[in-house]
Amino acid sequence: MAKRRSERGTMLELCSQYEVAEAGCDEAGRGCLAGPVFAAAVMLPPDFHDPLLNDSKQMTERNRDRLRAIIEREAVAWAVEAVPPERIDEINILNASFEAMSRAAARLVPAPALLAIDGNRFRTDLTIPYRCFVKGDGRFADIAAASVLAKTHRDEYMRRIAEEYPAYGWSRNKGYPTRDHRLAIRAHGLTSHHRRSFNHGIGQLEFF
Repeated sequence: MAKRRSERGTMLELCSQYEVAEAGCDEAGRGCLAGPVFAAAVMLPPDFHDPLLNDSKQMTERNRDRLRAIIEREAVAWAVEAVPPERIDEINILNASFEAMSRAAARLVPAPALLAIDGNRFRTDLTIPYRCFVKGDGRFADIAAASVLAKTHRDEYMRRIAEEYPAYGWSRNKGYPTRDHRLAIRAHGLTSHHRRSFNHGIGQLEFF
């Protein structure tokens, strides 16, 4: 099957293999100081193609939103799950990311026979076999589609809670550790949406 060209010209395979039904899985928000980590699982039809599809971090917000609607309409199955800050603090962000991806994959109907995971490792209680792919969201369309759904659903959530806490700039930074976000934490303290186990200190400003 032919590869699919993305927005930046990268050739994306539809999936990592074509013999069994595969779901691509990815997360968004691991590096944030505030908000849940979101994950998505997506099964694409064999004829799916969109030239804009790519790793969500390489796409414009406008194109991510456009692709979200297309993916949700045309996917064989898709699901998005979120793990909240208090759970992240309890089990750490890596395990929370695994949990979110597992929960999303578990909701797919029909169930996939294989999970294609973005990253170099994964743990799950699911009995579905999986394979990990470093930078898989820039290689396979089903993982890229999952990255788009995870990112757009998380951004939508952060814009919504930003209305309750406008001082932190979440509508712009989406909870990531920008300079303005860290300065707002110093001025206003932490909210119930912040991850208490993360380093919020002003001493980290030089890295951003």
